[in-house]
Formats: sequence, C-alpha cells, structure tokens
Amino acid sequence: MRYRLGVDVGGTFTDLLLFDNETGGFWRHKTPSTPHDSSEGILTGVSEITAQAGVDASDIGYFLHGTTVATNAVLEGKGARVGLITTEGYRHVLQIARSFVPGGLAAWIIWPKPQPLAALEDTLEAAGRMDADGNEVRPLDEAGIRETITKLKDKGVEALTVSLMNAYVNGAHEKRIGEIAAEIMPDIPISLSHEVLPEMQEYERTLSTVANAAVRPVVGKYISKLREGLKDAGLTGKLSLLRSDGGLMSAEKAEEHPVNILMSGPAGGVTGALWVAKNAGFNNILTLDVGGTSTDVALIENLEPRRERTTEVGHLSVRASALDVKTVGAGGGSIAYVPELTGALRVGPQSAGAVPGPVAYGKGGEEPTVTDANVVLGYLPEDLLGGSFKLDRAGAEKSVQKVADALNIGLMEAARGIIDIVNENMFGALRMISVQQGYDPRHFALMGFGGAGPLHVNAVARLMDSWPAISPVSPGVLCALGDATTRMRTETARSFSRLATETKVEELITVLDEMSKQTRTELLADGVAENEITSEFEVDIRYAGQAFEVPLTIDPDTLRSGGIEAILARFDEEHNRLFTFNMDTPHEIVNLRAVALGEAPELPAAELEKGNGDPVPAKIRDHTLWMDGKEQQGAIYDRGKLKQGDIIPGPAVITEMDSTTLVETGCVATVDAVGNILINLEDK
Repeated sequence: MRYRLGVDVGGTFTDLLLFDNETGGFWRHKTPSTPHDSSEGILTGVSEITAQAGVDASDIGYFLHGTTVATNAVLEGKGARVGLITTEGYRHVLQIARSFVPGGLAAWIIWPKPQPLAALEDTLEAAGRMDADGNEVRPLDEAGIRETITKLKDKGVEALTVSLMNAYVNGAHEKRIGEIAAEIMPDIPISLSHEVLPEMQEYERTLSTVANAAVRPVVGKYISKLREGLKDAGLTGKLSLLRSDGGLMSAEKAEEHPVNILMSGPAGGVTGALWVAKNAGFNNILTLDVGGTSTDVALIENLEPRRERTTEVGHLSVRASALDVKTVGAGGGSIAYVPELTGALRVGPQSAGAVPGPVAYGKGGEEPTVTDANVVLGYLPEDLLGGSFKLDRAGAEKSVQKVADALNIGLMEAARGIIDIVNENMFGALRMISVQQGYDPRHFALMGFGGAGPLHVNAVARLMDSWPAISPVSPGVLCALGDATTRMRTETARSFSRLATETKVEELITVLDEMSKQTRTELLADGVAENEITSEFEVDIRYAGQAFEVPLTIDPDTLRSGGIEAILARFDEEHNRLFTFNMDTPHEIVNLRAVALGEAPELPAAELEKGNGDPVPAKIRDHTLWMDGKEQQGAIYDRGKLKQGDIIPGPAVITEMDSTTLVETGCVATVDAVGNILINLEDK
C-alpha cells in the first residue's frame, strides 16, 4: 500500500494530508471539525481527500492520527469516574499532593484547589504491604479486597486504579487486586500503577495512573467508533495515534495507556517541522505554531526535539514523556483591548475562537483581534487568490478603530501596536525554550506554521535574530504532515535510586538490556519488523540531595564503551548548560528507561520545478501595506505558482490555500528546492 494519511483534529478544522510513499507527492485538505464527535469530521475528510486525489481508501496502508480527545476529557472534566485503591494509610495521597500552590504570595488565599481526578469518597484502602526492596511484609487481605471492590462497584465507578506503596519494585499485590477486580467488575477498565509508571514517588505514580484510568473509557469509545467508521469507508490500513513524545503507538496500545497521548495534538507540529528540516537541510530549528487561540513553540537541536518527563494539561501534571512544547495565549483570534485602569494596550489571552471569530470573517465577531489588525495593515489581503475568499476589511477597520480611539492614536498605529504586542508574546515563549534553557537562538532557524505562523515568522525572527525565517510547505496542515511522517515509539521505565559510585556499568547494562527486550517485544507485537527496531537508553541523574533530575539519552554502544564516567560527564555538561554551575556532591542515578524506535519512513519531499529566479509569473497584483510607520508598495503572489529559486523582495504577501506568508521590508525570500520559503535579511 503506497499511501500514508495523516489526520490532525483542531478546534476549528480537521487537517488531512495524504502522502504518496513512492513519489513524495501529497494532497492536503481541510474540513470543519465536529467537536461533538471528532470521528465524523475525520470520516468526511477521508471521503473528500481520497476523491480529490483519485485514490481508493483501500490503498491507504497507514492512518496516522493526532488527537485531543484525551486532552479535552481532562480540560473539560469529562473523564470517567475513577475508583482508587491505595495502601493502608495512604488514602489522601491525591489530596496532599506536593503542597505546591501556584501564583504569587497571596495565592494560598485566592487559589481554588482543583478536585483530584479520583474523589476521596471513591478512594479506599487495601490491607497488605511491600517493603522498599519489594519483599512482602504483610499479605493481602483478599476478603477485604473483595469487599472494597464491591463498594466501588456499588458507587458506580467507571474505571479503577490500583496504586500501592512500593509497587514499582514488586507489583504482585497490584496484579492480584487487578485479577479480583476483573472478576467482580469485568466491564470496567483497570489501570495498575506498576504497569503505567513503574517509578518511585507515590504521588506522581498514583496521579499518572489515575489520569490514565480517567480517560481510558473516553479514548476507548472514540477509537472503537473511528476504527469502525474507517472500516466501513474501506480503509483497512494500520491505525496509529501520535504520542505526546512525538512517536507513534498502535490504537490498541493507546486504548490501554491513553496517558501517553495527552499532548498528542501539539506534538504533530513538531514532528512535521522535523521532517521539513531534514529535507531542507537544517539541523537546528525553533518552531512557531500559531493557531487561532494560542501559539505553541518548541526547540529541535541536531534534528532531535527536546523532550521532558512531565505532561501538563491544565492544572494536571503527570509523569509521562512529552515533547517540550510551551504554549502562550497569542493567536489569530486573540482579542485586543485597552483596560480603563491602565490605559495600556493588551492582546489576549482572551480569544474570539472559531465562533464568532475575528470581525473580518463576517461571522458575528465584534471585538478587534490580531487577524483584524493583519487585515487593516494589508498583511492579510481581503481579496485572496483572485476573489475565492473574501474578508471584511471595513468591519476589521471599524473594530480596530475602537483601540485607536482608546489610545488616541491613528488606525494604522493601533493595528501595528496590536501586531507588535502579539509578536512580543511569541518572542517571550521562544525565549523560554531557548535562552532560558541555555541555547543561543542565533544558532537556530525559525519555522512558522499553523494558520497564522507564516504571517508572524519574519517579525519574530527579527526579535530572536534567528535566520532564516522559514515558511514550510503546507504550513496550515503541518501537524497532519507530522502525523504522516513520524515513526513508532515505545518506552518502559524503572526506578534505580543508587549512587553512581556504588554502581557497576555491567549491572546497569543488564537492567537496561532486560528493559530493552520488553520494549522491542512491544513493537514486534505492533507489527514492526525486527530489523527495523533500534533501541536507546535514558538515564535520570541528579546530585545526591537534589529534588529534581536531568534526563540523558545515551545509546547502548556509548554506555558500554564509556561506562558510568561517560554518563556523569554528560550530566555535568548538561547541568552546567542549564544552570551555569556544577556541584562537588556525588551523583545519584535515579530512573532508567529503555526506548524502542521503529524505522523512520523514508518519505522524500517532491522537488519543485526550477525557475529563473523571477517570481513575476506567480504575481497576482500590486498591493499597498503599512510597514515601518508608513504605507509601502508591495505585491501579492500565489505560492502554488512559485518555482525553485524564485526570489521575492519584501514587502510581499504570499498566499495559498491554508496560510499566508508575509515578507517584511528589508528582507528577501527565496524558494528552496522542495518549496519552502526561506526569508533572510537583505544584507545576510
């Protein structure tokens, strides 16, 4: 089967990208999302894109999907009612939490503490105990366990979590409770902490397992319905979902461990940017994914995106690997306003969203937004692609005039002020994942995508001094492209907790090899061929006495040749980069992880027809826009007609089906071999 279909579901649109494995050609499509049931919008899109491409659904070998179903279940409080069984004396583990109160000094007065995913009345205790070495201190009271599970069943719980002290070293008690629960509640999904997160720190382990249980019924129902719908549509290829860490997992695995897809949505953009970077010849990339409500940013170094060990969704922070994506409330729909108290212009985080949306969309919006400011300034032409899509420029001007009047300045100055502020917000987010992590942004290119990313990437690149500013091929559906071009991934973790001076490398390798076999077996079960699987090791290290760890990725050969000393040297280097100092304290190895990776698909990027450098054949018309404090004459181009090597001097606007790229004054854009637009300063 020669085709791969990537699908990304957003709040407004569902993006689809159909990729031809043999030629590198692709088709892209957008269809309205159906929030009440995402699968409906997906199935509509599948029907439309296969008809557009003239491809039969049965020829699609891989259906690769980034979804926010699990994310939304957490954010909207629509997860299942979870019953929790803990060790005696630990019933309040979720209520005590980490005693952390976000906010300023008075936050403890005004902060409404969120309700745990497993309510206290649905949390019961189990008699029995393992010690810290995994030895049984007291056997399970099975009669009491049956009584406890029956109580939870009578309460109407929809999912069950079992999280016992020290289960990460010996999960026998949890396993037995799971077996008893399966007898009493055969239709209820059961999550065991030693399977979901076999690491120490009982709060993080319990919270992660409860989160997994809470979204299991929701995700399971969604995947089941989607699978049936695709089957009815004739698509019998392999269904995989995007993990929070940018890898793929089988639909069956996602149903069992949905905690790993909580940040599936934002991960698609990063993996798409990674594919573009490989084909364009860039190793270091900062990503700028600008949507209607928010902007997601991430960092890719040496073609490897940064990952972190926690996944954060709203107030929830679970221990699961995720790409290090930071989000700020700055998007095309962000509302601009002037508070009476300060008289200073503010932009966001409030958003007009999809409904009513920006005033320029003509759907009933009344508040000025970033999109309206772009229309007023001429960056977003009201007459796109010869009139196929119209924006209400008069309405946008009327809305932005409210800001101008409040500030007692001109219309254009007010519009540009809105754009400058939202660009600064994006700049702040990018600094968080670069400068504040010890990276020099001047060593990175900046890639803007999403519906509004290419509109802002040039200006933000100036702020960051990150060149070139890249508008990739199909920027509006890059998340779907990422879903289609990534690879299978799985991992397992284990707590180690030992001083490095007391650890022999042979012992470490033995444990990691054992874990590696487990992960390889999982990928084999998912249909990945043995010769396509590679393994990596991850080691969490800290200075003894520290409360946090630094994760390091190391390949098996390096570990065997360099030993423990090589890992510690890597840790000192990374610690110094992150915090600008090192300590003389002994090192402690905290957690171990083995990662198994499928083979990355060799999906070529189709080369663009060569041009002579002159973009005139792609020119739609001359155009006036406001830049650098005055009106300037530029031009509008149709991106679909640009050729390899074409050079577009700024100011210019380049339009396409799913996005618009702005080239500023003093900059020049060049079209590369595969169709990416590379923007640089004229003197660079």
